[in-house]
Amino acid sequence: MKKFIQNNGWQILGGIFGGIGGYFYWRDIGCATGTCPITSKPLNSIVYFAVLGYFMIGTISQWRTLKEEQKDL
Repeated sequence: MKKFIQNNGWQILGGIFGGIGGYFYWRDIGCATGTCPITSKPLNSIVYFAVLGYFMIGTISQWRTLKEEQKDL
């Protein structure tokens, strides 16, 4: 578990910030009618944005690693 956290620390942090952002999105914007599948409940919004943040930061970190490897060549 410790190795997973060390290898994916930025992604986990992105997921945490995404979840926090999802909560604030639900609280401030949300869905008044309750028919929106993502923003109708706070848990749905938090999980959706946490996964989105995890994958976005993962993509950015992989892109940076690839760019640094190409620079070394």
